[in-house]
Amino acid sequence: MRTRPALVTTAVTSALALALTGCTTASQDTGGDAAAGTAAPAEGFDVSAVETDDVLAAAVPAAVSEDGTLTIGSELTYAPVEFVAEDGQTPVGIDVDIAGAVAATLGLEADIRSSTFDAIIPAIGSRYEAGFSAFTITPERLETVNMISYFSAGSQFAVAEGNPDGIDPQDLCGVTVGVQTGTIQQDEVEKISAGCTDAGSDAVDVLPYDSQADVATNLAGGKLQAMYADSPITAYAVQQSGGALEPLGDVTDAAPYGVVVAKDDQALAEAIQGALQKLMDDGTLAEIAASWGSADGALATAELNPAEG
Repeated sequence: MRTRPALVTTAVTSALALALTGCTTASQDTGGDAAAGTAAPAEGFDVSAVETDDVLAAAVPAAVSEDGTLTIGSELTYAPVEFVAEDGQTPVGIDVDIAGAVAATLGLEADIRSSTFDAIIPAIGSRYEAGFSAFTITPERLETVNMISYFSAGSQFAVAEGNPDGIDPQDLCGVTVGVQTGTIQQDEVEKISAGCTDAGSDAVDVLPYDSQADVATNLAGGKLQAMYADSPITAYAVQQSGGALEPLGDVTDAAPYGVVVAKDDQALAEAIQGALQKLMDDGTLAEIAASWGSADGALATAELNPAEG
């Protein structure tokens, strides 16, 4: 296994930790009160002007609409897609604004509840009515839930400034790589690691964390040699690091995010699909993405289970 000295100073590491993490319970389920994630650099998009579509609102199942809220599971340490404002309580980010706009279109309020990433899908249909948490649409996920496409992102590595270990994203054997638990990137790096051992090389030392903020902080602190995350997340971590981190390689494997709805709740899935399409058609979704510096990620068509068939 390759190792590297702690080239990032304690001061820089502490600054990054402050920028990327609010408190150590960021990835724990709070049952409704958002745990602290990262400090918000902007207010995002004001969804208060989004009007209710009466036809779509009428299509929402009574079991969902009766309390006037759409209960949403989200992992709030994945800036700038979903995280927590400087007050340590308010959810913010691309997904949070889109969820709020979808709920408003359906005549509802968005109730964002913090959860660990890999605990959201198992709780869809019981604890949460929908999941907005940068879920890449995959055939495996579509076996258990409905997913509606709305945003596109790829994957990208980051390393310490100057890439002191000379990490090559095409040759990760023996490299210590941080990922967030339950992500596509974790699956990919673990497959790469298996290929390394099959070829007689050192395995990739894959270190998963519940919080993406912890991944970036540990990379800056020297515990990791590289991190791997969705491209908007990597770009934001680099920006917030103040020069301690830099992107490595190109953005690859662009794929759509999907809103998650229970497999047996077709009516709600179709209502959310209709709301997303309306927000795409009138430009609201693109405005939301642009307000967080991710205009290129907004999709033009909301597809229900697009990877099926």
